Order: sequence, then structure tokens, then C-alpha cells
Amino acid sequence: MMRARPKCTFTDAMRESSPPPPAAAASAAAVKEDEWEVRPGGMLVQRRSPDADAPAGAPVPTIRVKVKFNGVYHEIYINSQASFGELKKMLSVRTGLHPEDQKLVYKDKERDSKAFLDMAGVKDHSKMVLLEDPAAQARRLLEQRRADKAERAAKSISRISLD
Repeated sequence: MMRARPKCTFTDAMRESSPPPPAAAASAAAVKEDEWEVRPGGMLVQRRSPDADAPAGAPVPTIRVKVKFNGVYHEIYINSQASFGELKKMLSVRTGLHPEDQKLVYKDKERDSKAFLDMAGVKDHSKMVLLEDPAAQARRLLEQRRADKAERAAKSISRISLD
């Protein structure tokens, strides 16, 4: 027994048999071309969307840190993924102490400015101690004197050359 073919219109038959129009093919090719990019190393990779760089999860929480300096506690609200250097900058505003002259001690260890709070285990309501670093102050003062001396020499040379 033979099956009967379903009835179709002329436009349906033409759509099945003919290739897509050139404009549609060009736009489809442009879309596919936009999906891929060549990296500097020559690797062909799928292009990222601008939103792909942003973290997909929840926003980074802000934590409260208590820092003791000269018998006074300073409460600082800071991003939990910030570095100790950023914390030092915030503390310099409150204490008047230059960030290079500060030593931050957390869990009985001096922390480097490049270290991150979350990697060191700093959590909400953590306590730290801020100390003055006299050696760093002396180093910075000597550097400043050298810079001032070089600036004075440059000014005197420029005055002589103007005469």
C-alpha cells in the first residue's frame, strides 16, 4: 500500500528546495563571525560577552574590621576581598600616618600590603593592631631629603642657564 504525500503549497516547496537568500546568509555568517576571535597567541576562541568579566555570583560583601592604634579603636568598613594596602590607605585618613609608615598586625603576624584580607582569614568583626614603623619613616624622610636636594640643584641650574 502506498502512502499519500501530504499536500503542500508552492511556497512551502520552494522554501524546502531553494537555498536561503543572500542577505540572510550574509547576516548568519556575520553572526557566526562575531562569535569567534583570534587571540594574540593565534588560538581561535569563542568571543566573550562584555558581561562575562563581571563575577556571576553575589556581590562581594563588606566587612567591619576593628583596628587598634595608640589605644583607640577605629572601625573600618571595607570590601572583604581588598588588600591590606587598601586598608592602610583608609587608616591613613583616620590616623594621619602615612601608609608606608604603618605596620598592620593580624593574628600575631605583620601583613604585607599586597596580601588580601580574605586570603589571610580576615572576617567580619576581626581585630587588628596598627603600629608605627620608625625605620620606614626614616627611609621615607631620607628619600624626601634626596629629592628636595635634587630639586634645588635643578632649580639652581635652570637659574644659571637663564642668566
